[in-house]
Amino acid sequence: MQDISIPSMFNLLRQPLGFLELTRLIKNYSELIKLPKGNKEVVLVWPGFGTGDQFTSLLRLYLKKLNYQVHGWGLGFNHGNAHTLFPKVQKQVEHWAHKSGQAISIIGWSLGGFMAREIARDNPDKVKQVITLGSPVVGGPKYSALSHIYRWMGHDLDDIEKNIDKRNEKLIQVPVTAIYSKSDGVLAWQICVDTLHKHVIHHEVKTSHLGLGFAPEVYQIIAETLAKKRQSQKKKKSSNKN
Repeated sequence: MQDISIPSMFNLLRQPLGFLELTRLIKNYSELIKLPKGNKEVVLVWPGFGTGDQFTSLLRLYLKKLNYQVHGWGLGFNHGNAHTLFPKVQKQVEHWAHKSGQAISIIGWSLGGFMAREIARDNPDKVKQVITLGSPVVGGPKYSALSHIYRWMGHDLDDIEKNIDKRNEKLIQVPVTAIYSKSDGVLAWQICVDTLHKHVIHHEVKTSHLGLGFAPEVYQIIAETLAKKRQSQKKKKSSNKN
């Protein structure tokens, strides 16, 4: 891939500054909680590489306040080994889609969003929509400040890139909302932009990769996206009755 500047390891040292978004989140919370409420629809929230459910706890708490049935992934530390993680998240999706009797929404942060996209690609009947926060569409960890960690873990990054390209030959059939930042600092922002699927809606925000999980703009986009999907489904059901 050309014209992509891979973030340096120095950017990882700056990521904790993303927690400063918490101040803005608290300041704007009274307005965020006024956004359209859900109707107990199931929403799964999956964390990024090197994190776990604790990093998505505030987002999940917020969505619960908006009356969604929200679940973390409950798999502990996201170690990045997709081959062992995919069967487990696949079972989660099957479980909640069956239990709720309808397709579910998945929100994924970074690697969590990549997995959400892939699960949706293979299960369009079980996944209603996907919302990604700074998640790679192409290339994978090869174009991130974490590439050295993946290599240390024994991953062939060129092989991962080829596998992602192969997977992208099968287009995703469910709506995807991609939230990304040119100030990401962990992933090259270009790989978070989906030029393969015409129905993907992109939202650019100004924050770091870590800040994507706490920025009030991100919470607003998520709330409005979930509500918009529910409203469109209501209109579809109404037109079918007529």
